[in-house]
Amino acid sequence: MANPRRSSFSINQSSDYNSFQFQTQSSSALLSLKHLLKKPHALPFLLLLLLLLTWVSLRLQSSFSVVRREQLGQDGPGDDDSKANLVRFKSGLPSPVAKDNRGWLLDPVSLALNSGVRGGAVSCSQVHVGEIRPGGMRGNHRHNACNETFVIWGAKTKFRLENKMVDKGYAEVIIEEDEVVVAASPSGTGHALVNVDALRSTFLLGCQDGMVNTNSSNTDFKVWEDL
Repeated sequence: MANPRRSSFSINQSSDYNSFQFQTQSSSALLSLKHLLKKPHALPFLLLLLLLLTWVSLRLQSSFSVVRREQLGQDGPGDDDSKANLVRFKSGLPSPVAKDNRGWLLDPVSLALNSGVRGGAVSCSQVHVGEIRPGGMRGNHRHNACNETFVIWGAKTKFRLENKMVDKGYAEVIIEEDEVVVAASPSGTGHALVNVDALRSTFLLGCQDGMVNTNSSNTDFKVWEDL
């Protein structure tokens, strides 16, 4: 008959030996790595490791951006929208801006900030609401003394925003009639809205964090000759 104490001792002894062997192997691996990093040819290895970590980080950020847009219920080609500094939402349910069957309701300043739209108004010191009938245009100017946040809806609309990072010098997107868009134009950035719809009117709300005088030198007009 086996001795229980002897069996227990054997198991504990084996466990202690395995633990000691693992610690020895780990210490040996760390010493080998430390020795390798001291050698001159370790620099390419470190650079390769840094590049790998950077690639993994960029992939994770890209995946998070896609998931974030899906969570927000946003539509549209994300890259073009990012260049035009805007975010789209569905006007009907389900949508973060439409909580129930009454329709959509939003705070343009906080929604722009929470959606990653950059350089918009930090407050609404001046507000204007307007209509653009089919074929009409508003904007095509540049405010040099305030940031502006827009809410655009109602019709198929071309939105253009000055962007020095784009080859043409501006980003341009089409907003569909069933979308609600929040866009921002930082101070010193040209913007224009053109109604390209055959029937519907475009509606917009502009929120500026400074007082705009259209007769002053703080506003540049006719930024683009082709509009």
